[in-house]
Amino acid sequence: MKTTLTALLAASAIGMVALPANAQNASAHAGHSMSQSAPATVVDVAIGSPDHTTLVQAVTAADLVATLQGTGPFTVFAPTNAAFEKVPAEALQGLLAPAGKADLTKVLTYHVVPGKVLAADLIGQIEAGGGQATLTTVEGSTLTARQSGSNVVITDETGGQATVTATDLEAGNGVVHVTDTVFMAN
Repeated sequence: MKTTLTALLAASAIGMVALPANAQNASAHAGHSMSQSAPATVVDVAIGSPDHTTLVQAVTAADLVATLQGTGPFTVFAPTNAAFEKVPAEALQGLLAPAGKADLTKVLTYHVVPGKVLAADLIGQIEAGGGQATLTTVEGSTLTARQSGSNVVITDETGGQATVTATDLEAGNGVVHVTDTVFMAN
């Protein structure tokens, strides 16, 4: 297990966790990792990624742009466009409609953890927690992080699981970790 943790931490130092199933995310996010000039905000990280146009649309529809451009710090688990494609089309359309704003806000704030939790910090929390770490989100619910091989897997309150596919995309007001699934709270 120590070798796997070492490999994960080494991968996070260059901004990515193992990408066996989603290697395409590496090129889209490689320029954001641990650079000398981090984007100003976590929103700017998402805006700069062609893989996060749906997330940007959702953050805009929920009127969360100004909040996520605030001082922070924030840790954002950012689902890709492909992650949003896993959500049934009718449900996603409902969330993005003006009438779905409250539900959309709940979903999006479930992806935000107060403070700046880098990959190494999360791995440390998982180790200290005997194999899992519980993260309380801005929305008020919890996410559970575990290590599965060389990947970190986040489980939401409905039992849905997301793999972290890129880490430590730093911004002036926090950090973004990319996920392959949208979290859903109860």
